[in-house]
Amino acid sequence: VQLQASGGGLVQAGGSLRLSCAVSGLTFGNSAIAWFRQAPGKEREGIACIVSDNDDTVYSDSVKGRFTIASDNAKNTLYLQMNNLKPEDTAVYYCAAQWYGGTYDDSSRWGYWGQGTLVTVSS
Repeated sequence: VQLQASGGGLVQAGGSLRLSCAVSGLTFGNSAIAWFRQAPGKEREGIACIVSDNDDTVYSDSVKGRFTIASDNAKNTLYLQMNNLKPEDTAVYYCAAQWYGGTYDDSSRWGYWGQGTLVTVSS
């Protein structure tokens, strides 16, 4: 199983970015997939999760209303549309697959991880 995250970069506060995560070796459908992020000196934070067969979503309070998670089951690709970015959104963003249950934002409950893509938001 491989997860390849992309789309990070440098953006000014108030701007937008869209992250992508291409998943191979694991078929979407009746599975949960998620985005996490980790800022320097902080723990990895779960920010969004989607169940790919019914599009149920959940977001952390820190990104709710600004970020949107989506999946394209035909392409086995996960997306994160990030709008109205803030300097505190600066972090390495990771996609995660193979959820073992429990709370989605517990990083220990995920089996596979992408390599991370850096998002830097300047003020």
